[in-house]
Amino acid sequence: MFFALTKVLGFFALPSNLLISIGVVGVLLLCTRFRRLASWLVVTSVVLIAVAGLSPLGNILIFPLEQRFPPWDPSRGPPTGIVVLGGAITPDVSAARGVVALTQAAERITVTAELAHRYPDARIIYAGGSNALLFDRIAEAPFAVRELEALGVSHDRITAEEQSRNTIENAVFSRLIAQPKPGEVWLLVTSAFHMPRAVAAFRAAGFPVEAYPVDWRTRGPIDATRPFGTLSEGLGRTDIAVHEWVGLLAYRLAGKTTELFPAPSDGRK
Repeated sequence: MFFALTKVLGFFALPSNLLISIGVVGVLLLCTRFRRLASWLVVTSVVLIAVAGLSPLGNILIFPLEQRFPPWDPSRGPPTGIVVLGGAITPDVSAARGVVALTQAAERITVTAELAHRYPDARIIYAGGSNALLFDRIAEAPFAVRELEALGVSHDRITAEEQSRNTIENAVFSRLIAQPKPGEVWLLVTSAFHMPRAVAAFRAAGFPVEAYPVDWRTRGPIDATRPFGTLSEGLGRTDIAVHEWVGLLAYRLAGKTTELFPAPSDGRK
């Protein structure tokens, strides 16, 4: 129930979906007695879409998420295992085309392969089922295993977690597979902007992990003043950032996590 509700509400939580919906409602009302309201809705929609898509708003919103957890320090010792969160592969396209179709978050896989070669004793769990609500419920993890093998990682080191549909379930099912013991070091690999929500979920599941952020989308504070060159790029960035902020709030309000905006456990920022 929680999963279905988050998918439905999540559609309208994305600025691009919400703003275009406002505009569509305005257009539909133009032929009614609510013409003044309709005009206001259409103008508001166009202006806010332009702001969300062309201004630096998306970078301003995503920057605090990306900065929350610093790059992992290898001097902390070799990890026992590595948990990689799905999102690096488009499963339906992969299945249809017979290839591994990577997304913009492909670094989750390439970095994991690098870590696997650097730490040959580390176990690897790829957490990625299907997050589809209705169609093409194809798990991502098997394709990730295939790609990691192509990058030279031995099959017997990788466990595909295919049941999870969201970050909360990523944490729960990964813990069941890993069965982490005191003193073990488990790395969590996911996009830097997604790391706060992911860490909150893993802590709530009782799975202590060390953040290994990848896939940064900004260069740093300098991007807070950089407008986007295309509307689609800016809207995409704003959608990603708002999705994460809303996700953090929704998980906390639903009691799925105990922290609204978690920080590194040892105080490193």
